[in-house]
Amino acid sequence: MCGICGILRLDGAPADTAVVAAMNSSIVHRGPDSDGTMADGPVALAMRRLSIIDLAGGGQPIANEDGSVQVVQNGEIYNYRELRRDLQRRGHAFRTNCDTEVLVHLYEDRGPSFVSELRGMFGLALWDSRRRRLVLARDPFGIKPLYYRQTDRELSFASELKALVRNPELSRDIDPDALEAFLAFNWIPAPMTVFTEVRKLRAGHVLVAEDGRVEIERYARPGVVPDRPLRGGSEAELAAELLETLRESVRAHLVADVPVGVLLSGGVDSATLAALAAQESGERIKTFSIGFEEREFSELDLARRVADRYGTDHHELIVRPNAVELLPKLAETFDEPFADSSALPTYLVSQLAGEHVKVVFSGEGGDELFGGYRTYAADLLAPRIGRLAVAASPLVERLPTSPNRRLEDRLKRFARAATLPPLERHHGWTEVFSAEARAELLGNGRRGADPLAVWRARYAESEHADPLSRFQDLDLGVSLVDDQLAKTDRAGMAHSLETRVPLLDPAVVEFAFSLERVHKVWGFSKKRILRRAAAAVVPEEIVRGRKRGFSIPAAAWLRDGLQPFARDVLSPERVAREGFFDPAVVSRLLDVHVSGRDDLSRQIWGLLTFSLWHERYGARSTTAA
Repeated sequence: MCGICGILRLDGAPADTAVVAAMNSSIVHRGPDSDGTMADGPVALAMRRLSIIDLAGGGQPIANEDGSVQVVQNGEIYNYRELRRDLQRRGHAFRTNCDTEVLVHLYEDRGPSFVSELRGMFGLALWDSRRRRLVLARDPFGIKPLYYRQTDRELSFASELKALVRNPELSRDIDPDALEAFLAFNWIPAPMTVFTEVRKLRAGHVLVAEDGRVEIERYARPGVVPDRPLRGGSEAELAAELLETLRESVRAHLVADVPVGVLLSGGVDSATLAALAAQESGERIKTFSIGFEEREFSELDLARRVADRYGTDHHELIVRPNAVELLPKLAETFDEPFADSSALPTYLVSQLAGEHVKVVFSGEGGDELFGGYRTYAADLLAPRIGRLAVAASPLVERLPTSPNRRLEDRLKRFARAATLPPLERHHGWTEVFSAEARAELLGNGRRGADPLAVWRARYAESEHADPLSRFQDLDLGVSLVDDQLAKTDRAGMAHSLETRVPLLDPAVVEFAFSLERVHKVWGFSKKRILRRAAAAVVPEEIVRGRKRGFSIPAAAWLRDGLQPFARDVLSPERVAREGFFDPAVVSRLLDVHVSGRDDLSRQIWGLLTFSLWHERYGARSTTAA
């Protein structure tokens, strides 16, 4: 695991190595063990290394035999041993035992298309000095990040946005479309970033810069595939096949020259990974869990059951709200507005794990692949009872708001969204600020582009598939990448911790999307086949337990201990000075939430996050008066 960065001068001038050095120094947390650089006329590459495989010999950049091809990589290639053996049979000579070295030799044989043969997670940059060609690529699932900035004269890139900010020529003008999307989602979908000049390379895409031209194309698209045959067999047979598929993925992801731990919640995804890792690792694994004083949000008891069953070296932490200390740290960590409140416990459990190991497993992907979200059940239910829900809406809206946004809030959301078109309905279950609320908040009629544009493009590609698979594909290709995976990567790497996601393995994904709907969601029953498979290795209480997610009691915190902090950060004076939102609207949102008339914790958390990010990175509004 590493952090990478670099510059290519498209006009042929020498790359500014001082700027690249500054960029590299900003991502030391991604690789505190060592660093490496190279410069060749118009290009300069740099990296920070977290040593995981071939601790002594895996320093980067790594070159081919004659030094004409060099690469820096952030990530891990799990099939590197198989690739290496094949490349050696074809005459390639290796100097290290590192997974990164297969990249230069595979590129020699296949050119930029070499990335399609990689099984792993990666953001990489490869320089071909003979062709004067730079290749940037991101793994098919978007597990590892890669940002880039392109001007007429220069292409620069980095694992994190904070590295590109080190370039004094970067404009920090806010992208109004990205701001609109942030208000809708509480995160920003690729290819947008908060800055107009910077883009995210999308998952499964490769960028090739050569002869002053830059071209980007998709090389992989996990998810729905036209005419993929559905798997046959009984539920018991499918569960057994899935368990073995998961076991093989865990075995591949355990490849490391350092111990591997597991981030263990009380959910079926991480519990299954912990169980299989304990069985396959051959040594006592370490597990890490986090809980809350509010028992409704805590899964520590369930996590302990798994830890006790497999005799893991288990570590726990109780989260208490300390916003003055933690929220500014999150703004620094995520370096663009990111308001998924589960980032807070993810950050803290990563900090806990980082004190003991360099590598952990996390369960991201299980909900998207096997139908774990309540939204999927709602999507399937809405066409049948949507009109009834709308008719009952006046009564539903009069329900009191519970302290922690549970049943009442879900009923209200269902009634509001049930009769919308399918895509808008799916978004409506989790929407933060509605279009009307965004317009009011931004003031003066300021509106960006449609925040669902990225969703619409992905959704249109799966029109051949059944409704549930289309929503799963949408979440896999957009929300998972820019919310869940962004969260685990930044939170882990802030503590020099590599987070691996064995559920996002090509074989597991292919299996999941070849299942009939009945094996995923049936009525209110979710993750049916995964739970059946997990029953062989995890306690029954977890297999049958309800999904809680990695949520925090934000609503209660913002009405109690965090209220003074929120009032200060979102004061009318400060909001006006920043110039993005209407201060009166922000104050009203706070008042309504604190009074208990409605749960606006997600909206307030988003505004808090934006203000703290703005304070740290000094961005300015291009539309402020």
